Amino acid sequence: MNKAILLLTACTGLVHTMDMIAQKQRPNIVIIYTDDMGIGDLSCYNSGWVATPNIDKLASQGLKFNHYYTSSPVSSPSRVGLTTGMFPTEWGINTFLHERKGNADCEQCDYLDSDAPTMAKSLKAAGYATAHIGKWHMGGGRDVGDAPQIPKYGFDEYVTTYEGPDPDPLITASNWIWSEKDSIQRWDRTAYFVDKTLDYLSRHKDKPCFVNLWPDDMHDPWIPSSGFYPFSETWLTRNNFVAVLTQYDKQIGRLMEGLGRLGILENTLVIFTSDNDALPTFDNARTNGLRGSKNSIYEGGVNMPFIVSWPGTIKAGETDNESVINAVDLYPSLCRIAGAKLIDGFEYSGEDMSQALLGIKTQKRTKDMMWDFGRNKYSINPRKSNAVRIWVSGGIIGSYWSTRTERISNSTTW
Repeated sequence: MNKAILLLTACTGLVHTMDMIAQKQRPNIVIIYTDDMGIGDLSCYNSGWVATPNIDKLASQGLKFNHYYTSSPVSSPSRVGLTTGMFPTEWGINTFLHERKGNADCEQCDYLDSDAPTMAKSLKAAGYATAHIGKWHMGGGRDVGDAPQIPKYGFDEYVTTYEGPDPDPLITASNWIWSEKDSIQRWDRTAYFVDKTLDYLSRHKDKPCFVNLWPDDMHDPWIPSSGFYPFSETWLTRNNFVAVLTQYDKQIGRLMEGLGRLGILENTLVIFTSDNDALPTFDNARTNGLRGSKNSIYEGGVNMPFIVSWPGTIKAGETDNESVINAVDLYPSLCRIAGAKLIDGFEYSGEDMSQALLGIKTQKRTKDMMWDFGRNKYSINPRKSNAVRIWVSGGIIGSYWSTRTERISNSTTW
């Protein structure tokens, strides 16, 4: 009886805590979705081979997670999983979106269906101002000219790159992702996206905001300044990488300083993570020694840095080494925090992990995690041999995953 009373009291206390958070002024939400950043790229995670003092400061003022997993080891499906709260395979996207022929060869769609549920749609319906700033890569670009415009996915305003519909001409002077002719040069793009983010937030201080800040750093090529343009042999070197990472870290610091100047820092929930892991890995320094890389469903391809900051609400300087969170959990979790509703009519892959995100308590997930990646030149071609789909059930058992693997027949179609 006493144990039952204690359990009921504890559960009631957690519900009361969540209700009190929901009753506070709803937070601005900024998701910083770094491109191709490995878990070993941050000095708050690694052994000190590279320094990221501003991102480390963000971690020291918030909550760091050791077991956060992206929904795919490559760009487009990773972004679809985070956006929809559903495994990207369910929307017919299994690898990076490229030209139509390449998409057909990979047995995938040309873009994310605009009827899909999205975080932005739910938050907008709950009264949020919404903006997407940076890389999109969920349709548009190359020879895909009929991809839905970004507002169809719930965003009021947007700025995007070549890998999206209606790219910003200041960063798209040519028919490619970047060019020497761009008005905003490659090494200034993150600064440009930070400026756009702060401008949007400054113009919408009368209501809560949701902003996707999705830079295309730390994706290669790494070109720290104009002097490196003639020397393409340096673009994938460790020295260039460190120089670009140093500048990227400074821009994250500038974003946080900007939130402070706007007077909204203490009511802004910032999530910092990456779409997939690193490539090249520099002998796995960028994956913290984990096996694999971008384009791999080993830990070194999907275990990502993950930091959550909300000053005054989330206790500073903590590390969660127990909760296992997937990108598909962010949609339901942020809806719970913001008092928004998931769009009806869909079976979501993610679950509400908001108590873990807010540092209230660690959570054990109840839904499986699944990765399906095997339809491009980096992996298995299902037309020639079976692809591999991997589930991870529940969480960590000791130091081992409980896994289930299934072979998919060659007739897999979307």
